[in-house]
Amino acid sequence: MTVAAPAWRPRELLVAALARRLPAEGHAVVGANSPLPAAAALLAERRARGRLRVSVLGSPHHFRFSDGGRELFDAAGQGRIDAFFLGGGQIDGAANINLVGSGDYPAAETRFPGSFGSAYLYYVVPKVILFREEHTPRALVKRVDFISAPGTSPAGVHRPGGPSALVTGRAAFAFDRREARFVLESVHPGETAASVREATGFDFEAPARAATTPAPDGETLALLRGPVRDSLAPIYPAFARELRPG
Repeated sequence: MTVAAPAWRPRELLVAALARRLPAEGHAVVGANSPLPAAAALLAERRARGRLRVSVLGSPHHFRFSDGGRELFDAAGQGRIDAFFLGGGQIDGAANINLVGSGDYPAAETRFPGSFGSAYLYYVVPKVILFREEHTPRALVKRVDFISAPGTSPAGVHRPGGPSALVTGRAAFAFDRREARFVLESVHPGETAASVREATGFDFEAPARAATTPAPDGETLALLRGPVRDSLAPIYPAFARELRPG
């Protein structure tokens, strides 16, 4: 008798896709106001069985720095952070991020949350995973209106860090640092390379046939809806409620 796989939700697919891009060991850090990456990091931590350490800003149990952001920046500069997540109001095809606002700066039409330490962390953390749940030409643009954090640097600039991937609500991309452009890795169920291209403001490379992003299996869903949800509840109670079974 075949047992049907538990139904997954779009955000659970996105969390699972983000988690797969984290290293199997080392130290991953999640910034503030980032429930999707936080869930992904905690999921990856569970799977790594002690080999991956996770720090989540705002968490009473998963923040490993006693001196807040200042100590986090020191750790990044010393090479003690292996992976970090960055989102943006706008992200372009060269992996530049805009966290300031849209329109002509400083007279922005829309204001975003602000850059904080994004530019610095983008330079020094080896594996930066970009994320944006909204996948539209408004969010994924040909060129950002303001560069809060540059995706690439000129030759001769010492930069151990930078973008490795972009995961959205429609697809997952790898970033080719040499060519300074995104490469389509997979499309989420229900999408095609053509539908993703139509919804994207920048150009990207794509294979002749795009793979489909793997759906979260039963074990992944059990972790997300159990221990991961419990860990998220004190920080992101509304998001944790979305992870309830049923």
